[in-house]
Amino acid sequence: ECEKSFNQKSHLTVHMRTHTGQHPYRCEECGMSFSDRSNLNHHQRTHTRIRPYLCEECGKSFPRGSHLSQHQQRH
Repeated sequence: ECEKSFNQKSHLTVHMRTHTGQHPYRCEECGMSFSDRSNLNHHQRTHTRIRPYLCEECGKSFPRGSHLSQHQQRH
């Protein structure tokens, strides 16, 4: 398979799903499935409109911290 190694078994478990194609976490709202719970949690915010990451400079909010970081680079 591949040469990756992990310090935590849970990280290996999630990584192995890239090889097996397993997506055990399913959105009850739309049926999309994900390989790890955190991606499902982020996805579910698209249905709830929860956007907890706020730009203090302009007030725009985002569902993921990484989206806020990308946005802030544009200011």
